Parts: sequence; C-alpha cells; structure tokens
Amino acid sequence: MAEPPRILAILCVRNEGAFLLDWIAHHLACGVSHVLAYSNACDDGTDAMLDALARQGRVTHVRNDGPHDSQGIQFTALNHAAGTDAVAGADWILALDIDEFVNVHVGDRTLPALLDALPDADAITLTWRLFGNAGAARFEDVPVPRRFTAAAPEILHWPWRASMFKTLYRNDGTYRKPGVHRPRRPDPARVDAARWADGHGRTLGPAFRRGRIFSDFGRPNFGLAQLNHYPLGDAESFVLKSDRGRAVHDADRLGLDYWTERNFCAVRDDSILALAPRVDAIRAELAAAPDLAALHAAAVAWRRTRFDALMDHEEMRALYGRLLMSQPSIPLSREAAAPLLAHALRARRLHRSDTS
Repeated sequence: MAEPPRILAILCVRNEGAFLLDWIAHHLACGVSHVLAYSNACDDGTDAMLDALARQGRVTHVRNDGPHDSQGIQFTALNHAAGTDAVAGADWILALDIDEFVNVHVGDRTLPALLDALPDADAITLTWRLFGNAGAARFEDVPVPRRFTAAAPEILHWPWRASMFKTLYRNDGTYRKPGVHRPRRPDPARVDAARWADGHGRTLGPAFRRGRIFSDFGRPNFGLAQLNHYPLGDAESFVLKSDRGRAVHDADRLGLDYWTERNFCAVRDDSILALAPRVDAIRAELAAAPDLAALHAAAVAWRRTRFDALMDHEEMRALYGRLLMSQPSIPLSREAAAPLLAHALRARRLHRSDTS
C-alpha cells in the first residue's frame, strides 16, 4: 500500500489562540500531515499554544517577531519557510490563513482524496466560498464552521476578490517559494509543463502557471473542493481583526468596505460538517493536554478583555455600531455586474498600455 502524501500547511497567526485548536483539528482531519506555523507579536498566548503543539510533533513553530521584509510580515514568514526542513520534507504544500478551512467534496473528504480525483495535477486551486456574518454580534467559543453556515451563492458575478484562491501544489522544485495565494519563484525550465487544475476538476490554462490569483467568476468552482473562507466572523471579532490590521499589510485597518464585499449570506452550506466526527476526536485529543486547555481558555478570555478595551475608543465604537446596523450584502445579478466588469476590463487594458 502506497504511503499517503505528506501535505504541509503553512499558517501565519497573531492573537488567534481562541481559534487555533479548532483549525488545527480540522486540517489534521482533512489530511494535512503537518503544520508549519509562524507567529508574531502575540498577546493572547497563541505562541505558547504553538509551542505546546510543537512538543506533540503536530506543528513546527517559528516566531516571526521581526525584523520583517519590506513586503510585510506574511511574506517574511513565507520566504523563511522555503528554507525549512518542514518544506523540504513535504510532497504537497498549501498556505492557509486561520479563517480558511479546506472543504473537500469527494471520496472521504480529505486532501488525499482530492489528489486521487486529480492524479495528473501539479497544482490545484481551492477557490474561496465566502461565509457571511449572518447577524452574529458577540464572540462565542464555538468552532467557526459550525457557527457560520450562511454563504455566498455558488455563482457570483462580482466582486472578483470573492473568487480568489489558495493553491495546493506539488513540491517538486517547479516553484521554489510558497506564496500567500500561489507558489512563487517558478523554475523557467519547468514551469511551462506544470499541470494546473481547479477545484471543479477543470484543466487550467497557461495564465495560472504564473501570477494569477483568482478563478474565473460567474461559473461554478466548487465541484470537487472549495475553501470555506470566514473573513468576518461575529462583529466583535471583526473589530479585533481591524485593530490587528491585514495579514499582508498590517498597518491597513479593515472597515465597512471590506465587510460589504464579503458579507454574503444568501444560501446555507454546512457541507464541511461531514468531517465533524473526525474533527471532534482530534480536537478532544488536543484539548486533553492540560497546558493547551488552559491556554485556550486564556486566549478566549483575552479576546473579551481586548474588545472591552477597544470600546473605549470612538473609532472602534463607531465601527462596531456600523457593523451592527449593516445588512447582508446582495449578490449582484449578471446584468447588474456587467457594467462593473466592463469598466474593470477597460481599466486593465489602459493600465497595460500605460506600462508598456
């Protein structure tokens, strides 16, 4: 019997300890073999949790407190990852964020089953399916995939960011560095032979071998697998996320524009819960370690205390109030989105002519 593929997930986190055990449990249940995790400037004990997980052998933890590359914290971590033993020993690599959960729809719903379904692929794009806030105001210590099941429809016509993907790719030297959405540093002698497929099972064209980071929207993209993306969560958690800043550009605070482009609650999708029995077993095993159970409880308490502190500031109270007053975003029809797309394509052509 063939050995299962060694699948490495790369994770960058700051102050996400309340969500860490659920995320780790889910991805171990989904077929990830090991997690290479980078933490920076943690106040809630996320770094201590990762140290405890590393002692169990489930995680390799690297502190990424700085100095950082000019590209930012996340790229500093990914550049470092390229030279680690964890990457060298992986057959496949997938960079993920803490608000992203792999959701495979074939076989036993694991990443090895997805690889079996696409045996010729060297890279597989996992397109985001956005899950909205659905009116949740307060933080609750409940696994994110169980709490948030209202999602965008399978076919969206706008915005294009809703169709961004993360890439599961073969670690065979074709790409020499992991990236946020896709592998980087292609080998010129090999990249043109790389075979890319999407999560719907389609073969992708040459543009995906270099640079492209979003799927064609306006069509189904989730036939074999999707990436459940929970960028908002409850309103309290979003306030904390705004205070932290973006993962790539940490100085950029998130606001209502970010919220509106992602708060889709049009349909129910709880397909990810098919993995729940396996996830629960691993989660219970993780929580059985006294240090991890206590650290998780401390991280939950930190979130509540930090939110209360942020509410002392007018800009954060204003953001929280706007979130509570806002409604779920309305998916645009093809006809309504057509002018936006036409203008976007026109602007793209003008940009190309200006830089040529």
